Amino acid sequence: MPSSPLIRRRLRGFLTASLGALLAVAATTAPARADVGSVTEYPITTPDSYPAGITAGPDRALWFAESGANRIGRITTGGTVTEYPLPTADSLPQGITQGPDRALWFTEGAADKIGRITTSGRVTEFPLPGTGRFPTGIAVGADRALWFTEPGTNTIGRMTVDGRVAEYPLPTPDSIPYYIAPAADGSLWFTELYAGKIGRITRSGQVTEFPLSSDSAFPSGIAAGPGGMWFTASGLNAIGRITSRGEIKLFPVPVADNQVYDITRGPDGHMWYAVQSGRIGRISGSGAMTEYEVPAGADKVPFNITAGPDRNIWFTELLAGAVGRVQAVPGRWVHPAPAGQPQRPLHTAPTRHRPLHLAPGRTGRPSLR
Repeated sequence: MPSSPLIRRRLRGFLTASLGALLAVAATTAPARADVGSVTEYPITTPDSYPAGITAGPDRALWFAESGANRIGRITTGGTVTEYPLPTADSLPQGITQGPDRALWFTEGAADKIGRITTSGRVTEFPLPGTGRFPTGIAVGADRALWFTEPGTNTIGRMTVDGRVAEYPLPTPDSIPYYIAPAADGSLWFTELYAGKIGRITRSGQVTEFPLSSDSAFPSGIAAGPGGMWFTASGLNAIGRITSRGEIKLFPVPVADNQVYDITRGPDGHMWYAVQSGRIGRISGSGAMTEYEVPAGADKVPFNITAGPDRNIWFTELLAGAVGRVQAVPGRWVHPAPAGQPQRPLHTAPTRHRPLHLAPGRTGRPSLR
């Protein structure tokens, strides 16, 4: 279903102006500690890198998209960073996932392409069938294909590893499908940023939508976890869970700053989430929450989050140009310090402030209106 002229104008405006308007903040490295919730940060040396999506690779490293520097980055669990430039200039890489072929697959929003990079750094790009698609989130389905969101055309896309594409329009106009994740039953679930809905798509392309309590819920991150699919809803200041039957339960986050953004399942079986105002949180299947401070995190913007091969949680810091690690389970790291959890956040953002999205939006910095 084509997007409206307003959405297309927002897309063009975003692609030409938004990243240049952001101010980078220098990252610092904190010593690793033995307690759960300890944060270590690793700066990316390339200026204005704006790291976004992050995922664990088949080589026991973390791979991430540098949306500002037009590169794909790799970081070992020891903190060594390697970067690979992309062939298409200013392509705005964002989402990234491990593919079924032991390569990493990623979206290129400004280029209308899906990219593939091997663990040795070889890049291949697959053009989508048309312009204005702005691919954003990406995940691997049970059918061993890549599924991705296209907020520019209000569709869900599917690509085989040899580059064949199918696209499925969504029932709600201009819903801005954002992130996507596979479920245990072979379907994929996705967030609709503008529509305030959670969507489900089968392998045959059948779409079902489940509305949240408000069309200003702004759901973004989504991942499978205990009892269903878990998602973030910044407009509701909550973490949500939706069952396979569409039953929704919301869990308000401790600080009412409307900045909760992305979510993943951790090695401890709990869900971990990123709060853009400077915290990483953990929520159990019953809804018990603990949050951990990222030092000066409000200026860094914790963005996307994933579980690492080292049984820790890794996240990108969009404005700091860094990758962070949170200890998820007790370990043997050096320089132990008192736990002190739940930790009190260093920063509380105003409730009117919305998270930053790398997609056309009305929800945060920079404004597209």
